[in-house]
Amino acid sequence: MQGQISGVLAPALTPFDQNLRLDTEKLVAHCQWLLAQGCTGLVPFGTTSEASSLAISERMETLEALVSAGIDPQVLVPGTGTTSIRETIEFTSYATELGCAGSLVLPPFYFRNVSDDGVFAYFQTLIETIAHENLRIYLYHIPSYTQVNLSVDLIQRLQDAYPAHIVGVKDSSGDWAHTEALLKAFPDLNIFVGSERYLLDALRLGGAGSITAVANVNPGHIRVVFDTWQSEQADALQARITLTRGMIEKYPTIPSLKALLAYYRQDPDWGIVRPPLLTLPAEQYQHLIEDAAFVPLTLREG
Repeated sequence: MQGQISGVLAPALTPFDQNLRLDTEKLVAHCQWLLAQGCTGLVPFGTTSEASSLAISERMETLEALVSAGIDPQVLVPGTGTTSIRETIEFTSYATELGCAGSLVLPPFYFRNVSDDGVFAYFQTLIETIAHENLRIYLYHIPSYTQVNLSVDLIQRLQDAYPAHIVGVKDSSGDWAHTEALLKAFPDLNIFVGSERYLLDALRLGGAGSITAVANVNPGHIRVVFDTWQSEQADALQARITLTRGMIEKYPTIPSLKALLAYYRQDPDWGIVRPPLLTLPAEQYQHLIEDAAFVPLTLREG
């Protein structure tokens, strides 16, 4: 594979203080815990990180703080895509210069009915403006948020034009048929599933792993599936992480994951989200904590 990273990657949750300021010290500690518990990489400023609620200046300062704290930039694939091509260029270039393993880049969104030609032009401008030999882009396919479909034909066109720079895809479509099509069409790209419920199926077709929100609370069990996918126990181990995924999906993802961190770390500030997101109502929070007691959860165990 052309990409330099595989396995279990966590789009790290972003902690805030009571004034909604980003808590860098707490984020560093969380990232170190994720790596110690089995994550092979980190995706700061992904969807789960509340990236759209973070200024570019905050993202850049925080990324530098992670590296300064001793986190190897080669385990970092920051989310650098924005609606502004200039900001995407600025942040992606910064991440590349910092030595990150790659950048996870959303397609342009907000404008309706953007054509494949328009999406291609966006990535073309990004790549040719940065013009750095170490630029590595992971395309982020999450049409439920962006309303932009990264089709097989479009990805093929980008790979043909920029084979040294287009190295992978995170498919958060939730559509296994689309993921399967990508895995079969692009054996030389690192294809990550956005939901670990598809991890075993993806690995059996040559997938690179999973970039999953649930890795924030269950990295160890997900890593076991990645490590043992060829074993006789693989299906049972997959069922175990799917059970946890299903529990989380009953609740709003980001507030529920933060609520679990707040509860198990006995740190109420972990539950803080930036508007427009809201913390879980008390009754829903209680149900979440009760449900979490009956599923595998690395956060509770380690």
